Amino acid sequence: MGNLLRKKEATKINEKVTQIQEINESNSSLEYTALRVLDMEIGGQYEEELAKWEVCIVVLAGKADVKQGGQVFENIGTRDSVFERIPTDSVYVSNDQSFKITANTDARIVLCYAPSTEKKETTLIKAEDNSIENRGKYSNKRLVHNILPDDSPLANSLLVVEVYTDSGNWSSYPPHKHDEDNLPHESFLEEIYYHEMDPEQGFVFQRVYTEDRSIDELNAVYNQDSILVAAGYHPVAVPDGYDNYYLNVMAGPVRKWEFHNEKAHEWILDRD
Repeated sequence: MGNLLRKKEATKINEKVTQIQEINESNSSLEYTALRVLDMEIGGQYEEELAKWEVCIVVLAGKADVKQGGQVFENIGTRDSVFERIPTDSVYVSNDQSFKITANTDARIVLCYAPSTEKKETTLIKAEDNSIENRGKYSNKRLVHNILPDDSPLANSLLVVEVYTDSGNWSSYPPHKHDEDNLPHESFLEEIYYHEMDPEQGFVFQRVYTEDRSIDELNAVYNQDSILVAAGYHPVAVPDGYDNYYLNVMAGPVRKWEFHNEKAHEWILDRD
């Protein structure tokens, strides 16, 4: 399985909206996850009619209005850059509905998708509703904002999380995977990583590999690139001098995140 790295690719949707990432079932091997990233100029608008997909609209930077049916969530968004390291506002919209986004400032919006057939309520997920975690120790520290964790009742399939990894540190480490439908020990979840760097010219390394090495791919990932994880371990290494942000969208047949650490490296968790 090649082509796990998806480079930023700017495509004009209209005069004021540029798409910089589009990952879906027609241009990837993924069945359960999809992603779209939009750069919107002030006053820009984007509309979409959902079929059998649910979406989490994450206001990554800037401010926007989101309209769905008779509901309007006005001026949502809390930061000018993801590297302010504060949670942001998001909106969940269920399948078979339409929505409209209007940018009140220049804004970056991430649309996270998963298959869905059971309608749920459209919901504003406020920044203060995000749970915040500090995970890891030593050179394995990262800051986590849980937007749609697996214990949230808001979605049918989607899991959405933001992760910050500091200069010189590792993330998604020790290497872990969630590619077997073997609950309660492990769940099958596809995953997309959308990355940003500070400063922007930075890069990280992300490896994706399986036990049998039928997948074994190492990529240099730059600002606004994405990595597809249909199977395998998927650690991230951040070089000195640069900080890394990534947004994860995950989904699978069961909405549960149970992962398996690679045994050869699991010992690092037991260090004092």
